Formats: sequence, structure tokens, C-alpha cells
Amino acid sequence: MTALTVLQLDTAFPRIPGDVTCAETYVEPPEILRVPRATVGQVVTDRPEQVDIAPFERAMDAAKGDVIATSCGFLAPWQSHLAARTDRPFTASALCALPDLLRRHAAGEILVVTFDAARLTNAHLGGAAVDVIGLPDDDHLRRVIANDLPDLDQARAGADLVALVRGRQTARHRHILLECTNLPPYKAAIRTATDLPVTDILSLIEGLRPGTVTPAFL
Repeated sequence: MTALTVLQLDTAFPRIPGDVTCAETYVEPPEILRVPRATVGQVVTDRPEQVDIAPFERAMDAAKGDVIATSCGFLAPWQSHLAARTDRPFTASALCALPDLLRRHAAGEILVVTFDAARLTNAHLGGAAVDVIGLPDDDHLRRVIANDLPDLDQARAGADLVALVRGRQTARHRHILLECTNLPPYKAAIRTATDLPVTDILSLIEGLRPGTVTPAFL
């Protein structure tokens, strides 16, 4: 039995250690199911009800893992729909952690870091009035992901992300949530720079099946 299945968007950009679909992120190699035609442009939308969910349904039915996750936090509105197709633990997005975080923090104490703030809606956030910041249009990591580019400068991406978060962090913030599943490789640097706890998709996967994620990435 496979420990984890990840339903990956139909992309080919580099997946580095800490990324949700990189084998080195986990104690055991995951099953990666690349979902046909599920491009970044198709899934990262402010109209999640228009996402063609059928390819994800078929991938869910084929998944062999003890736990199933997706590689895009913008699928949060489809959590219940997809979870109903399996009797195994499933998480569509790190945003699924918001209800639990809001039991411990006021909404304004949570800073959500997303791939695209302009397209992240109440439907994705479950109506939570949290603070949200997104990667700028000219950000290196965003351009790599959005354009499915073959080369990623990890040092540049990490430095830019840390500077972005530090620039928007306020004294009120108590917790950071990373919506984008391509941001966890930089989680340790964000945690060090902000001195705040960080939740991401790997946190949820580990919570569903302890011992799945390589400890260095928790």
C-alpha cells in the first residue's frame, strides 16, 4: 500500500524538496497522479465552481495511497465533494486548516500567503476574514509556476518570498498559512524570519498520517 497519493496539476515545472510532489519530501516515495488538462490557469481561478472537476474525480478513484492530497490549494472549495469519493483521509488544500486555526486565533491574527491574492475568494477561504498576501505578478517563483518554466532559482525564490512575508507581517499576526503547495520548501526560512508558526499542506498530510513527511520539512 502506498502511504500517500498526490493529485498533481498538469504541470512540468521543477519540484524541489519540500514541494508537495517531490519524492524527497516524504519518508516513502508517494504516488503522483498527474491530472490531465488541470493547468494552473484552469484551477487557479476566482470562479472555483467552473473548474472541470471530472479529471480529479477519476484520479481520486484511481488513487492507491493511505492518504490523498492535491497539489493546488485553490481546490479547497472541492474538499467535501472529492472527499466523498473515498473512505480514506483526503485534503484538498492547506486552507482546510483554517477552521482549526480560527478556534485558536482571531481572523486578523492569521496571515495567508497565496499564489494569487486577486483570485483567492471567500469560497476558497470559507468566508474567513483573514489577512491575505499573494506573489507579485513579476515574482520569479510565480512566473515559473504560471508559465510552467523549466528553470527555478531556488535561492532567489526563497529570498523574494521571505522579503514579501516580512514586509507584510504585523505585530498582530500570530500564525502563517501557506496556501500554495509550492511554498513549503521555504517554510523554515519564513519561520525563522517571522518567528511565527507556519501551517502548510505538509502539516495537514502529516496530521492525517503521522510519519509520512520527512521531518526536515515539517
